[in-house]
Amino acid sequence: MLDQRIIDLFDQFTHGVITRQEFMRRLTVFAGSTVAAMAILPKLELDFADANTTAEAANEIETRYVEYESNGKKIKGYLATPKKKKKRAGVVVIHENRGLNPHIEDVARRAALAGFTALAPDGLSPLGGTPADSDAARDLIGKLEQPVAIQLFKDGLEYLRKLPKATGKTGCVGFCWGGAMANSLAVNDPNLQAAVAFYGRQAAAEDVPKIKAALMLHYGALDERVNAGIPAYEEALKKYNKAYQVFIYESANHAFHNDTAGPRYDEKAAKLAWSRTIVFFEEKLK
Repeated sequence: MLDQRIIDLFDQFTHGVITRQEFMRRLTVFAGSTVAAMAILPKLELDFADANTTAEAANEIETRYVEYESNGKKIKGYLATPKKKKKRAGVVVIHENRGLNPHIEDVARRAALAGFTALAPDGLSPLGGTPADSDAARDLIGKLEQPVAIQLFKDGLEYLRKLPKATGKTGCVGFCWGGAMANSLAVNDPNLQAAVAFYGRQAAAEDVPKIKAALMLHYGALDERVNAGIPAYEEALKKYNKAYQVFIYESANHAFHNDTAGPRYDEKAAKLAWSRTIVFFEEKLK
């Protein structure tokens, strides 16, 4: 098991608190040598080799890449739909700060297997799309203007509402950067029924009165950076009588749901949080 200090250090790097150079310098100190640091690094980076957890159930769903317009730009999205032909609610799956990747596409398939039409938009489409290199994707996310990003995912929700077999009900689930976006969509889309945020930055307290959707918020107990915003958010949600649930998973880190995230992945917490998410969507969208 990796030293928690190393996991926390990597979290600071992946969220732009420190540069890669500073991250490597500190990692070398913790590891004891440059050689040891270089041996640790691959364990921290995303590994998509086992990203497809839904292969055995592939015959139950249909998947394809689609495009829709937002702010005059073509937005790429990964659409996963149950094969059984009936009207279904839609769920937008919002990626982390690395853009649309095999893991997020797998999460979309999981949502489809649960009976929803799932759309995972590439939030980096206005900037040329998600690059293969995770560091490059992180850099691009920082260049994406927040109003543009919010509208991009709002238009993704509207795309789902207009599909021929849509019920019109929609939810969203986001992770890390996408978790913050899920909270932003709850503030900015009055037609959204349900929003689930995994370890995402909270909406500002003054924006809480605008929220119409029911919220489910998942946090890792060791994720001090994101968790610092919980008290103010929860106070505002209570003050304005909003429907919400908060779950904090003991001994879990930021990115605990991401099964391609090495030591930060927590299988027990991930499965429990996902099962709660699906039950929540079934209650609010079906």
